[in-house]
Amino acid sequence: MTFNSSDSSSNPAIVAQSAVRRLPRWVLLMFCLAYVLPGFVGRTPWKADDMEAFGFMLHLAQTFGPETVSWLKPTLLGQVDPHAALLPYWLGAWSIQILPAAIPIDLAARVPFMGLLALTLAATWYGVYALARTPAAQPVTFAFGGEARPADYARAIADGGLLALLACLGLARLSHEATPALAQLSFSTLLFFALANLPRKRTGAWVSSAIAIVGMALSGAPALAMILGVGGAIVMALDTGKPSALRARSVDVAWVLLICLATAALVSALGLWRWRVAYSHIFEIKSMTRLLLWFTWPAWPLAIWTLWRWRFQLQHLTANPHLSLPLWFVAVAICTTWFSGLSDRALLLSLPAMATLAAFALPTLRRSVSAFVDWFTLVFFSVGALIIWVVWTSLQTGIPAQPAINVARLAPGFTHVFSGAALVFALMASLVWASLVKWRAGRHRAAIWKSMALPAGGAILCWLLVMTLWLPLLNFARSYEPLVLKVRDMLGTPECVHYHGLTRAQGAAFEFHGKFKLIPTSKDSTDGNPQVAQCEWLIVDTQALSTLKKDVDMQTWQYQATVRRPSDNNEDIVLYKRTAPHVAKP
Repeated sequence: MTFNSSDSSSNPAIVAQSAVRRLPRWVLLMFCLAYVLPGFVGRTPWKADDMEAFGFMLHLAQTFGPETVSWLKPTLLGQVDPHAALLPYWLGAWSIQILPAAIPIDLAARVPFMGLLALTLAATWYGVYALARTPAAQPVTFAFGGEARPADYARAIADGGLLALLACLGLARLSHEATPALAQLSFSTLLFFALANLPRKRTGAWVSSAIAIVGMALSGAPALAMILGVGGAIVMALDTGKPSALRARSVDVAWVLLICLATAALVSALGLWRWRVAYSHIFEIKSMTRLLLWFTWPAWPLAIWTLWRWRFQLQHLTANPHLSLPLWFVAVAICTTWFSGLSDRALLLSLPAMATLAAFALPTLRRSVSAFVDWFTLVFFSVGALIIWVVWTSLQTGIPAQPAINVARLAPGFTHVFSGAALVFALMASLVWASLVKWRAGRHRAAIWKSMALPAGGAILCWLLVMTLWLPLLNFARSYEPLVLKVRDMLGTPECVHYHGLTRAQGAAFEFHGKFKLIPTSKDSTDGNPQVAQCEWLIVDTQALSTLKKDVDMQTWQYQATVRRPSDNNEDIVLYKRTAPHVAKP
């Protein structure tokens, strides 16, 4: 094979047309479908952010408690949202109101978030595709032809980028919770897509960037949206590696800046600015490193490989937007994580850009490195899948005995129920994994996305197995429902219940699972309110017992029981019953 040595000295991508053969679209769509649906369908809201967010949606969709429902300042237990997010709660509430009553309320609230996750995957693919079409990202031109055609090469890189995103370990749980974090991820990825397409499809990019910045700001991250938007637009405008007709221009930066100014005015009018910088974790370098290593695996090793193999382009970073734009998003997300208490929800925003960097490693991987990735992935995910199956078999048959014993110790009171549908889906996923391994081990023509097939397939396999075979156990362990039902068995169906010290997530759980009407109580809160006097029960979180006597007149209450959340020894609810009728002060 002969190529122009002058091009190859700085460009490490030497790709023939045979290496960019198409990944069947139906395979990619099935991968995405198998990843999106499990985790949204069939489960109850989990603690704590998932349950809390659902509580805000429920309060907007239907009134609970005495407080007035405000769509601009949603409340839960009389408290406003500390994240200052509006749009995610609006989407969930609208979905509850619009969808048929036959659909469970919690599932109805999650339907828009399925769309947000699908938008994240689609925006990642098209964003990577746009960056791979840039001249600096294209492979070396061969002296006698035969190099990969630009569109085919970009499509293969985009396939690899999407597979790398699906393989990231940190994406699975947080992307399947109906919380503002998923909305921020979706809109930040849409912004990434818009900026990547500024030189090619200006009108669509302008509209997408406006939607992304406003959507991200209304999802609790206005400052981050503006930093990513303005900085990313400047990165694209500084690109000197393209003909002037294909460059992002100063007018693009002006447009993004105008959108940011309008968004800032909107956020100020709604009172959505929040100061979230936490300096106490700045020096926890080991914790940050551990979070980065597992959360972004396996994208981060490939991203580092990209930076090494494309290091000559890093010397002229402004002329290489396929490196500079994802680096900007990754850097901002990591800094945000560092200065927000090492929040994995902030680091979540780095995954699409990290997967983009990983994708550009694929055309530069040596065969030995690619083989190592395949074998490591095969062993890692096959062992993970085997463990899931063994635990499920133990719960069903008692053989082997130890896994069932461990589950009984960690989740006392859990009774496993056989599900034929879950078994069918799990068996199908396992057979598909076996077929994928057989295909990857076979002798096929090289394709640059092949190195990401097993990591993505293994991540999807384990996620699907967990969300089918282990779903009843996870619902029992991570949901408030067992705790609420135990309390309800003791209280019956009272007209109202006083509470003290409950978290917003606990309050939402008692309202949703227990159908309780919760009313706050204190020494003065019941004065002149005959409705409050009818509440015969008081529920208190053990973490708030130290302030109980100070805030509540305990002369009329008698201790009844302490109810423990089965899978958590640190979360107890104390029950009190009224012993004498409350008499209001004159």
